[in-house]
Amino acid sequence: MTARVMRLTPEIVARVPPFSGEAGRLAGRSDRPEEADYAAAADHVLAGAPETGEVWVFAYGSLIWNPEFDFDQERLGRVAGWHRSFCLGWVRIYRGTPERPGLMLALDHGGSCKGVVFRLPPERMRENLLKILRREMPLKWERISVRWITVQTAEGPVRAIVFPADRRKDSYLSGVPEELVVEALATAAGERGSMAEYLASTIAHLEERGIHDRYLWQMQEAVAARIEAGPPGPSAALLAAAQGAAR
Repeated sequence: MTARVMRLTPEIVARVPPFSGEAGRLAGRSDRPEEADYAAAADHVLAGAPETGEVWVFAYGSLIWNPEFDFDQERLGRVAGWHRSFCLGWVRIYRGTPERPGLMLALDHGGSCKGVVFRLPPERMRENLLKILRREMPLKWERISVRWITVQTAEGPVRAIVFPADRRKDSYLSGVPEELVVEALATAAGERGSMAEYLASTIAHLEERGIHDRYLWQMQEAVAARIEAGPPGPSAALLAAAQGAAR
């Protein structure tokens, strides 16, 4: 089968102006959790672990290609009742800033999603769980957005943790016009890189594993077109939407 060719090429991604300045940096913020917060979150997560004691992590985005934790097994998996969606925002850290806000990919209710499950090494399970929590929960929280779900794999079902969208939180965005979603992905960038780079990397690593996500594929086509057409910065309409959501 002929490999699909993305329109969102590295050359087009490189047209997005890189992050500069201080706005949007994570370091120095006053709303960072303490280590005691992460320890309590780990206790909360492990309280729901299956009887096997195994901890698997379901990855659907950047955890696939940049996990930043140790694992001893990897499998392709599918979850029912969830699908990928750029529904969290407006992102002002990592891959966005207040001046160039973005939208974060999350799992939202409905449909199904194929991804990758990683098993944390049993002898270093808590250590690596804490790594994941620090990465996925960089700011203080009121509710822990971690769930245990069943992932179907070729070797059988496994229970895994996942970080889905929480529709009760202010960061959950519903009904954002698609043109604003595309614009945010085409213009946002932060200290971890651009949203366009994130989108392209996620799709590339999914395709390498034989996973084709039609939603992401359509997004990369539209984002590439938006970058090509310009301008390189967000419109007044996007900034107004992000400002309104922040109130």
